[in-house]
Amino acid sequence: MDKKNIVNVILGKDVKIFDFVNLYGCTIGDNTKVGTFVEIQKNSFIGKNCKISSHTFICEGVNIEDNVFIGHNVTFINDKYPRSTSEDGTMQTESDWKVVETFVKKGASVGSSSTILCGVTIGENAIVGAGAVVTKDVPPDTVVGGVPAKIIRKL
Repeated sequence: MDKKNIVNVILGKDVKIFDFVNLYGCTIGDNTKVGTFVEIQKNSFIGKNCKISSHTFICEGVNIEDNVFIGHNVTFINDKYPRSTSEDGTMQTESDWKVVETFVKKGASVGSSSTILCGVTIGENAIVGAGAVVTKDVPPDTVVGGVPAKIIRKL
């Protein structure tokens, strides 16, 4: 049985979505593939000809341009100071915090099990090594890796 939860999503032509995917309020461009057990939240944008591998979490405010590869189990973050409750002890709502956008530029590749903190830009054709934690911008045509991610070499 096909298990997909797709709510208020704009899909381009020939998008392939595999089972057990949760999409809501996002846009996905032509010919993009979304693997099993992926969640893409509202106000996120995925370009054309992208591959989003299984077990990946793309939160609100993530903007992925065309021809991008996102490996398995990649996690994006959109809040610099996450909290469950407000100062008065009540549960936080959307009005209690601000989404911090993240950008993955055309042709970039993000390796499996990477974590991408909010407010960064991964430059065109850059490569993020598997397991990296990206805490600052990655220049175009650059390979980064490690925790925190550091420049390994230029392409």
